[in-house]
Amino acid sequence: MLTHTKINAVFARGGTSKGLIFHHRDLPASQVKWADIFRHVMGSPDANGRQLDGMGGGISSLSKVVVLAPSARPDADIDYTFVQIGVRDGVVDYGMTCGNMASAVGPFAIDEGLVSVADGPATIRIYNTNTDKIYHAHFAVEDGCAVEEGDVAIPGVSGRASPVILEFLDPAGARTSGLLPTGAPIDRLDVPGLGGVNVSLVDSTNPVVFLRATDVGLDPLAAPARLDEDARLAAQLELVRRHAAVAMGMASSPEEALQSNPKIGLVAPPEDFLCLDGSIAAQDEMDVIVRMVSMGNFHRAIPLSSALCAASAAAISGTVIHEISANHNALRIGTASGVITASAQTETTDAGTRILSASTIRTQRRLFEGQFRVPLSLL
Repeated sequence: MLTHTKINAVFARGGTSKGLIFHHRDLPASQVKWADIFRHVMGSPDANGRQLDGMGGGISSLSKVVVLAPSARPDADIDYTFVQIGVRDGVVDYGMTCGNMASAVGPFAIDEGLVSVADGPATIRIYNTNTDKIYHAHFAVEDGCAVEEGDVAIPGVSGRASPVILEFLDPAGARTSGLLPTGAPIDRLDVPGLGGVNVSLVDSTNPVVFLRATDVGLDPLAAPARLDEDARLAAQLELVRRHAAVAMGMASSPEEALQSNPKIGLVAPPEDFLCLDGSIAAQDEMDVIVRMVSMGNFHRAIPLSSALCAASAAAISGTVIHEISANHNALRIGTASGVITASAQTETTDAGTRILSASTIRTQRRLFEGQFRVPLSLL
């Protein structure tokens, strides 16, 4: 008796993340049925935090799913749905986008024949269903396939590859009412156990709560794994994040805040520090140090959407990043894996700063293609 079926998928690296990419056509018509399939193939929930029984890698940046389909929109070629899979709790969260995995979307569309383009420089227009926003992916195509080999290196990824330029159009208000959901560049949150905390609540590509690392006693030069061991710090930051969700209009109470958003960004002035690969990030090579918390863990580099939000925040007078950084356009961000640059293209209006687009460079690679055995009971 047949007990399972097979579903096609591609395992890919996008930027500093890895995840599974599915064709929408290969999944059940009802999205409600997707959750159990995604948990099964990723190996979640896993109380051991390792996802040994699936393709997940034990941390949020390695526990991701992407679903793609040709778009019916006149301004897009591909519809991109991102799904974050909780490692320990098995949460299946559609409440965010992933900028890193976004770099693998255009190349997948070309390689799978979802979009046809001539060899040479290509631009794929992509609609993100999570945020109702459009971004463009620019990359090279050769012999009908996306070029992977190249000379671009990005922090957190060994080796070099062909660049993918990501340009997020009109990125403000991805999950909230606008660029500054409260209307102010600085807000003071009353957080139990911490008292009043000054934060910048910014929503560009994804919503982020930015605060100074010193305000919660965090060492911005500490390794992510060491920071993850501090249970007291984790509890404090989660309280800040949940109260920020309420202030941003994303939840009616702290208890109702999504796990995925907003994210937390701890910022500090530039100084020399040791990267995870043993190299030294020099003070004069960066404008700000940022340590991001995503899905309860300190990111080993930075979620790309958070880097783009940081660049947007740096362009807004009065935010905590603007006050630290002297560079308010092409922001050089010191992460635990090294320095990355994200840019915000802006215009000044009577209503304040408007973010026209936010952009950066990533790389990607198709790692594996094949089929997953999925129990019929999940369908």
